[in-house]
Amino acid sequence: MSKHFIKEIEIKNFKLFKDFKASGFGRVNLISGKNNVGKTAFMEACFVNMYAQNINYFITSLYFIEYARNYIEYVDNDEPKVYEILEKISDCNIKTNIREANFDIKKNNSNKIYQILDNNLTKKDFSQDYEDYDYIDNILFLDNFGFKNIDFKNEYGAIQSKDKEELLNQYLNQFDFSIEKFKIIQDKPKCKLKNGKYQEINDFGYGLKEYIAIIISIFACENGYLFIDEVANGIHYSQYDKVWEIILTLSKEQNVQVFATTHSKEVIESFARVTKKLKEKDISFIDLGKNKKNRIKAIVMDSERLYRELEVGNEVRGW
Repeated sequence: MSKHFIKEIEIKNFKLFKDFKASGFGRVNLISGKNNVGKTAFMEACFVNMYAQNINYFITSLYFIEYARNYIEYVDNDEPKVYEILEKISDCNIKTNIREANFDIKKNNSNKIYQILDNNLTKKDFSQDYEDYDYIDNILFLDNFGFKNIDFKNEYGAIQSKDKEELLNQYLNQFDFSIEKFKIIQDKPKCKLKNGKYQEINDFGYGLKEYIAIIISIFACENGYLFIDEVANGIHYSQYDKVWEIILTLSKEQNVQVFATTHSKEVIESFARVTKKLKEKDISFIDLGKNKKNRIKAIVMDSERLYRELEVGNEVRGW
């Protein structure tokens, strides 16, 4: 396992997580569980921790997940205010084998002082007025709203710089034989059909956008991390094995750790089937549930245990 991969995590006072621990993660990790058990929040905690390399990155990660969660709300309204975001995570602590990220709010008389404990273990005061957002190129979070045109444009350069355009086109043809190639033309993502005409990617189904976004993102996240909310969303079940084969193969080639969520039994079965076919051991299945005290806990399975659970017909989508 690569040294930069997350192997374990502790989460305190972050969204649904009050006091949570889990370990045993691999290169590719699939997260499942019932509704409102914290599948997406678990990935967000990992994302924030990996971003907490300095203050600007840390704030950027919090801003991103707030915007992604409430994208529709912010389309026609003002974007989220950073101080409002910080109010939601007071006394938050997220610790992995890589780093620790802390945040709290202190009161000095009637004034609030926002403080962040950064990677160098030095506390810094934070003003409510903040505009220094800064993104890390090889850490991406694919949310439920999918890639926008600007995302395709920004991340496609990773395919071009590695001369992998033809490989992407091969994958596209396997997904839909009527598609010959993908290009960015005048800042718009387009696919060329067998009839020679280019069509904007928005003219196709959501599944194709998801498929292309996953492939491009793995190349863009070389030596980093990729988080996918509801993997294979909009993709026909007959393509699930191909999606997992791509994720497992390319993530190994590009040294990318992948975390993905799903509520679909078919996606889980496909994940197990393909990992077994590829004899892939560097994976985990994370089954989230709540105990009698309503605290979130995790059962982390390696590939062998996941196979056994599915073979005997056990439910693995929450407890």
